[in-house]
Amino acid sequence: MRTQIDLPISLTRDSVAPLTAQLADWLRRAMLDGTLAPGERLPSSRALAAQLAVSRTVVTEAYQQLYAEGWLDGRHGSGTFVADMEAPSPPGESPHVPAPPPPPPAEWIHLTPGRPWVRDYDRAAWKRAWRRAADLPPGDEPDPYGLPHLRELLADHLRRARGMAVGPENIVVTRGTGNGLDLCALALLGTGARAGVEDPGYHAARTVFAARGAEIVPCPVDEDGVIVEGLPHDLRVLYTTPAHQYPLGGRLPIPRRERLLAWARRTGATIVEDDYDAEFRYDVAPLPALYGLDPSRVVLLGTLSKTLAPDVGVGWLVGEAELVSRIAGLRRAVADRTSGPVQQAVATLLERGDLDRHLRRMRLEYARRRAAVVDLLGPVCRLRGDTAGLHMLAELPADVVPGLVARARARGVLLDSVGRHHHGPERLHGLVIGYGSASLADVRRGCRILAGLILDARVRPPGAMSRAAAL
Repeated sequence: MRTQIDLPISLTRDSVAPLTAQLADWLRRAMLDGTLAPGERLPSSRALAAQLAVSRTVVTEAYQQLYAEGWLDGRHGSGTFVADMEAPSPPGESPHVPAPPPPPPAEWIHLTPGRPWVRDYDRAAWKRAWRRAADLPPGDEPDPYGLPHLRELLADHLRRARGMAVGPENIVVTRGTGNGLDLCALALLGTGARAGVEDPGYHAARTVFAARGAEIVPCPVDEDGVIVEGLPHDLRVLYTTPAHQYPLGGRLPIPRRERLLAWARRTGATIVEDDYDAEFRYDVAPLPALYGLDPSRVVLLGTLSKTLAPDVGVGWLVGEAELVSRIAGLRRAVADRTSGPVQQAVATLLERGDLDRHLRRMRLEYARRRAAVVDLLGPVCRLRGDTAGLHMLAELPADVVPGLVARARARGVLLDSVGRHHHGPERLHGLVIGYGSASLADVRRGCRILAGLILDARVRPPGAMSRAAAL
């Protein structure tokens, strides 16, 4: 048996593949090509996390996934070792049998957040909107604000859906939230400017702001949303998701919204309000957007990625007319534009009421899936953030989460941990359960599997093999 060695692992932080998956893939390849030999001791999760400058959760989840697949062998009090698949078992011990491989990707149950259901839409309305867009002649140089007619329709939609008194002059049509974040960074930040992001929170905001040269400042959140007390006084921008915090699921209460706006007025910061998941709420009254309470300190971002589909590529940025004019000028300068035909199609969906009908239909469908998650997981763990949006948080002990993610994946259920969304040290632990992209039947099936794994994790002694993992 060789002693523990340093591993020359390189992870790509701007890759679409999660760091956990990248690390697990690197270790598998190393075991297949002999870089890691049977019996070799791996670094502890703490040591490897420090070496790679990643959260310890990233390493523990990768290790647990490889445990579940049979690549690794844990020896109580000794560490983590590469499994010797061909070594004979000592007398009296049963041979180690690796868990069966997970189902093929087409059969996976996606209980990960941030994904909507894209199969249930009015095909006739969709085709009609695109036929109308195709009938219109090609346009000249695109308006950096977006199509005037679409901006009028969006202003009306925001008045009805969010109670916001806005006009077309307050709106820029974007390609989605990421594009809106980048436009905010261009207009409001510069090299060295300090930008606050929720922690845990949406990693894309940090990535976009950092790419524009900003210094990223993680800002703690609790079960209601961003914590106002303790916010730095020198932030240029604060990004927040008050309608349904990502990933914890809190809805920022009115008193805290007022305190947050008072902080922005006092410090001169601009709040970038991502109106994430505002369209979907269950048995609770709507809360006003921060923009509606004080337009002078807020830029609001919205998108159709959850309402229709991520690849539609249309969103909106709402701000005071002077700022919106500056952003439109920057768009023209960098040749940033939103597809004209796509804007025309979305305008038709809004004008004919097709989008509103689709929203009403999907609210009912998502409510059924939400109820299934609550019914099946509520008895085995504490759920929160379940009154809005398309995901909720299952609170669990820190030492249980990595193993659950790995064992669920081995059973064909894809999950996301809170730890993956932290920008700094982990403070909160649990699973982020998304129910947007799986059918009602799959949500039920996946939650039954997860409930069994949670119960199993609670009753088995340390070091014992999970009953579920052995199935």
